[in-house]
Amino acid sequence: MEIRKTVMDDLDKVMEIYDNARGYMRENGNANQWINGYPSIELIKRDIIEEKSYVCVDYNQISGVFYFKIGSDPTYLNIYEGNWISHGPYGVVHRIASANRQKGVASYCLNWCFDKCPDIRIDTHKDNFIMQNFLIKNGFTRCGIIYLEDGAERIAYQKAD
Repeated sequence: MEIRKTVMDDLDKVMEIYDNARGYMRENGNANQWINGYPSIELIKRDIIEEKSYVCVDYNQISGVFYFKIGSDPTYLNIYEGNWISHGPYGVVHRIASANRQKGVASYCLNWCFDKCPDIRIDTHKDNFIMQNFLIKNGFTRCGIIYLEDGAERIAYQKAD
C-alpha cells in the first residue's frame, strides 16, 4: 500500500468510498454522522486543492481516503470533560474511510500520519462504536468532548509519543 495526495481525477472514486461509508455507518447503528451528503463534493474538492486530501492505493486501486494536516484545528481549541494528552504541535485526521476491500487500510493510513507527526488528534460521533473501538485498538486515547463548527458534539481522541 502507498499513500499519495488525492488528485481531481480520483474524485469519483473518493466520493463512492464516502457514499459507501455513509451506508455502512447507517447499517451499523450510526445514523447521525455524515448526514445530508457530508462530506460534500465541494468540501472534498477544497481538500484536494489545499493538498490535505490523501488516498491509500493498493494494486493501483484506491482503498482508502482521508484528510490530514499538520497544524492546529479550530475544532480542537476547546475540549470539555477531559484534556488533551499533550499541547505541542499536532496533526489532524478527518474524514477517514476505506473501500472495505481488505482489512488494515485505515490502520495503515493512521500509522502513515503518525509517522509524519507523532501527535495526532481525531474525533468521531458518539454512535460510531466501530470507529471508537478502532481508535483505541490503534493506540489512541479518549480525551474528552469537542464541538464542531455547527455545534455537533464529537468524542475527541489523541495519540502522542
